[in-house]
Amino acid sequence: MHHATPLITTIVGGLVLAFILGMIANKLRISPLVGYLLAGVLAGPFTPGFVADTKLAPELAELGVILLM
Repeated sequence: MHHATPLITTIVGGLVLAFILGMIANKLRISPLVGYLLAGVLAGPFTPGFVADTKLAPELAELGVILLM
């Protein structure tokens, strides 16, 4: 399980970023969902900046499916 640490840091970083951008969107009197979507774009594997490892994308997709069940 050599991907445990990067996976956890990516999830925590994404959640913190979503919280912060959601609060900023709320203060701007727009839906927090806009902040959450922007956090997903910024933390995604295909954008510059804070980038998720592209090898972690399938693991994150599986985690999303598990959470939907």
